[in-house]
Amino acid sequence: MSTAHRQRSRSRVGPLTEGPASSLDVDVLLDDPGTRIIVCCGSGGVGKTTTSAALALRAAERGRRVVVLTIDPARRLAQSMGIEALDNTPRPVVGVDAGAGGSLDAMMLDMKRTFDEVVESQATPEKARQILENPFYIALSSSFAGTQEYMAMEKLGQIHGDAQRDGSYDLIVVDTPPSRSALDFLDAPERLSSFLDGRFIRLLLAPARGPARMMSAGVGLITNALTKILGAQVLRDMQTFVAAFDTLFGGFRQRAQKTFELLQADGTAFLVVAAPEPDALREAAYFVERLSEDRMPLAGLIVNRASPEPQGDLSADEAMAAAARLRTQDPESLTAGLLRLHADRSRMVEREARLRERFGAAHPEVPTAVVPALAGDVHDLEGLRRIGDLLAGG
Repeated sequence: MSTAHRQRSRSRVGPLTEGPASSLDVDVLLDDPGTRIIVCCGSGGVGKTTTSAALALRAAERGRRVVVLTIDPARRLAQSMGIEALDNTPRPVVGVDAGAGGSLDAMMLDMKRTFDEVVESQATPEKARQILENPFYIALSSSFAGTQEYMAMEKLGQIHGDAQRDGSYDLIVVDTPPSRSALDFLDAPERLSSFLDGRFIRLLLAPARGPARMMSAGVGLITNALTKILGAQVLRDMQTFVAAFDTLFGGFRQRAQKTFELLQADGTAFLVVAAPEPDALREAAYFVERLSEDRMPLAGLIVNRASPEPQGDLSADEAMAAAARLRTQDPESLTAGLLRLHADRSRMVEREARLRERFGAAHPEVPTAVVPALAGDVHDLEGLRRIGDLLAGG
């Protein structure tokens, strides 16, 4: 990351404090009109969707016109936003405090519908119908590895373009797909466009492209082999799909490049979300390094569901020693059990603090916010507001 680029990222989240890890000022990020897109990313199961919704709600109640794009949210989260059925169309969230002039819409990515929209926008009606009805396309658009990640960014591009034209939103918050690896999110557009423009697809296309002489003996042998492996009907479906889709290959690659440039733009801010666990923070470190390599604007790290600090001044060792003394006097002592729980909680907090310090020492340029775990699940707007307060350091 260049010095100028790093300075732009820093200025977006407020001044840095001394020490190995600075504090992420979430409200400065949300209030900055230059922040047009916030992308919450990280490995699966770290609370990206809840974090995205909480940020979107807080931004809306601070005066921004926000849409949040979620990826397969848990039912309770859709309910928390007052929407029983999210779909590919932004829907207003009821109950948002609009006193500051903001608003909040929510939507859930429909992967196949978004793919269909791309085809319909790029092809003639007749060719679009051929593609949409093709069995190989139906399988590709529903389950191909990387399609969900690509379509999330495709939908982001659509919303961003619409917002620029009609002024409907001034902030888009994106919850990235729950991939096996957070890096899949950045790789997906190139991987999908490379697949659609790859050597294997071109080989399938060769017989449909023209002169019979192109169908060399070598290609014939390969086609015969593929027929035995895939079956004649599957191969025909693939060849029919590729022949119809051929005119869109270049469009996909251009769209992938345009998406990448949108993610690199100054108006975009990446927030890496992680749990206070070694694997999750290791994944977060990989993602931070990848963002730096690709010159994408990183706003900071959110460590989610951290163990809350135990009450009292006793250290873990002191609590264990006191529990041991009480046990010798009364093996059934309730107080001794509570002291052991205090010691376990203290050690957990210390362990998580060491993990964060290790991350901060390796990445001192990354501002960090730590969000303590709540006692229960988030199931309403008030719960999202509480998460937003904690994100902002409340």
